[in-house]
Amino acid sequence: MLSYILHRFKSSIVVLFVVSIITFFVLMIIPGNPAQLILGTDATPEMIEDLHAAMGLDKPLYQQYLGWLLNLLKLNMGKSYVYGESVRTLITKSLPVTISISIFAMAMAVFIAFFFGMISAIKRNSIIDYFSRSIMQLGAAIPSFWIGMVFIVYFGVRLKIFPVSGFVPIEQSFVRFIKSIFLPSVVLAIGEVGTLLRIIRSSMLDSLKQDYMDMAKVKGLSAGKIYIKYALRGALTAPLTIIGMQFAKLAGGTVVVETIFALPGLGRLVLTAVEHRDIVLLQGLVMFITSTVIFITLIVDILVMFLNPRIKSFHQGE
Repeated sequence: MLSYILHRFKSSIVVLFVVSIITFFVLMIIPGNPAQLILGTDATPEMIEDLHAAMGLDKPLYQQYLGWLLNLLKLNMGKSYVYGESVRTLITKSLPVTISISIFAMAMAVFIAFFFGMISAIKRNSIIDYFSRSIMQLGAAIPSFWIGMVFIVYFGVRLKIFPVSGFVPIEQSFVRFIKSIFLPSVVLAIGEVGTLLRIIRSSMLDSLKQDYMDMAKVKGLSAGKIYIKYALRGALTAPLTIIGMQFAKLAGGTVVVETIFALPGLGRLVLTAVEHRDIVLLQGLVMFITSTVIFITLIVDILVMFLNPRIKSFHQGE
């Protein structure tokens, strides 16, 4: 078990190193002069050249990369050209927004997917099974930006139940906090529930066909114990992996939803960095999001190993 964790940790370090190389060099070769963008169109060539040198952009790319990587290891991601603040500060300010809607969205998606996925597998080819399949198709087919606009018009403008933009921190008001993240979270949940529901239904169907299910029925166990303790536990491996991947994706993939609802999260920060070619901010965001995805994936892999004896014994045998 420990050897597997160490192996995964080493692999994660290698991935982060490769991503850092790609991120730095790809963004640095994009056309455009950051010094020109900062100073504006009225800047003289001398002013641009002085700022260019002050930012270290006159050095060879490999020296710029080594300096950037060294600062990154010290958690110094540099200073944003657009905001005039450190990238770490901007991420710290934006992270609670993205994390809040991501957790809320995944909680809703997991609850709906497990509820309908389990019943759909147990009551195969019933009305609820067909209803669950419809949810799968709708979740995958409807664009999130369209759902977001419909929610804003209906629930925000017409009914005025929820705010159509902005974010209220939980320490200010819990009720207003829930209202500010509810619609964006529902939009994200709709996009994720279809895939998760399909995986849960498929895993439950496979689990119900296993020999230990027949043994549980022969022993005369209650239906709840059979389906929850045996069938669901045997079907958790694939859904847990998908949940981890979906949550990792949401942590850095909320650009559309945060833009529609004007939320100051990581997604909105990424969009601003791209629009203004804020290379320092974009580099920091890419590395932070990549690290988050790798960390979540590592935790999920370890959790799956604990829950699945076959995977655990396989790695222990190595």
